[in-house]
Amino acid sequence: MKNNKPDLSFWQIWNMCFGFLGIQFGFALQNGNVSRIFQTLGANVDDIPILWVAAPLTGLIVQPIIGYWSDKTWGKLGRRRPFFIRRYFNHIIVIYYAKLTNTLDCSGHVMDHGCID
Repeated sequence: MKNNKPDLSFWQIWNMCFGFLGIQFGFALQNGNVSRIFQTLGANVDDIPILWVAAPLTGLIVQPIIGYWSDKTWGKLGRRRPFFIRRYFNHIIVIYYAKLTNTLDCSGHVMDHGCID
């Protein structure tokens, strides 16, 4: 069986890692305000730790499954790109419907009026 996977040069790996560094900065900036966002959306202060654990725990379960599937996928789009494209469209749908919810719609007005449910 022939290996059809392309070899990456040092600079290709460097560029990929440098891009991931930017993503990590974005995550760090976002995570600095997540507790306040949770509170704005109505979470109790006592519930915030479980909300912080939910994302890593979900990733611990989901990432190996996606990795297993993507390692078996090799097409004209590559191994990971089909999953990124599918996730991109899923995010569009989720963000569209999330905007329609009362909680997120109300959170835009919290700074001016407060959110009374």
